Amino acid sequence: MQRISFRTGVTAALAAIAACIALLAPAATAQARERSAWKSAGHHEIPLEYLQGITSDDRAKLYFSGPAFGLYRTDLRLREEARLPLGIPPAVLLGRGYSHIGDITWDRAEGGRILLPLECLGQVFCRTGAIGVADPRTLRWRYHVELDPAFVDKAMWAEASPDGRLLWTSSGSGDDLLAYDMRAISPANAWPAGRRLKPVRRLKHAVPPDGITGAAFHGRRLLLAGARARRFRIWSVDVRNGSRRLAIARTVVGESEGIDTVRALGGSLHWMVVPFRTRGRPPTYGAGHGALVHFARRRRAGRMATPAAYLERPASDARAWRSGAPARPVL
Repeated sequence: MQRISFRTGVTAALAAIAACIALLAPAATAQARERSAWKSAGHHEIPLEYLQGITSDDRAKLYFSGPAFGLYRTDLRLREEARLPLGIPPAVLLGRGYSHIGDITWDRAEGGRILLPLECLGQVFCRTGAIGVADPRTLRWRYHVELDPAFVDKAMWAEASPDGRLLWTSSGSGDDLLAYDMRAISPANAWPAGRRLKPVRRLKHAVPPDGITGAAFHGRRLLLAGARARRFRIWSVDVRNGSRRLAIARTVVGESEGIDTVRALGGSLHWMVVPFRTRGRPPTYGAGHGALVHFARRRRAGRMATPAAYLERPASDARAWRSGAPARPVL
């Protein structure tokens, strides 16, 4: 039997450790770079009715959802312009049981529309999700499409891809990110006669460990907000393969809700926090109102990174996205 000296063994062990560090270093460096890219930019108080989600359009308007099924529109200074306390019509509320709107998103199709992720609160009447469509000008309901329950048992958030071709979401009880063909969200597939939609892309096990309360694109990366107890985090996900890295981490007393990317209120990323689930502790941003917490990109090489809502995609990028999206639903 060949004897291995103590010095040789230690050298081999150190070499193995160094190799592991070398393999992990690029990922750790990228994650540290991502986290250092965002800085706090204050917060604004918002009404408690603005409880669930937030999105913005191309006309300098913000939209909020809450407490369960209301819709609200403000300008970029949070001055309210319209409100609709009952955003889900009685025929859908009672006929299908959908009673909750999650983190919403805006889309250019049909002259502009707000897409509403729907679920049955408490899952008493149904175990499926849907996407509602509302008019940005009046906030009134247009129609909704049902999602195939084989993939989604409830829709808690939705986010349109920057090129407008896909709608991203996840199943309330699953850990996969799902993308739907935006063209299928149309009156032709509207309930009650329309077909149930299947995802055209599926990123397995891509939901972060904190869950998802809100989503927004920044460039080509999908930002996903979530929380466990007081640990609030936003993850940055590469939707080409589902890999992720930590973008923001904060200790907050409150409840995490929706996020949006738009240049407004001193920041380019905005995170809704409401004063619930505090376990008896004073809410970080005060009681009796919600908070819209702002983050700004740090300057690099003398310029500010462009937020997703203002990003124009060249034709080459659009071709890359088209080539990466399967043409048929996932089976």
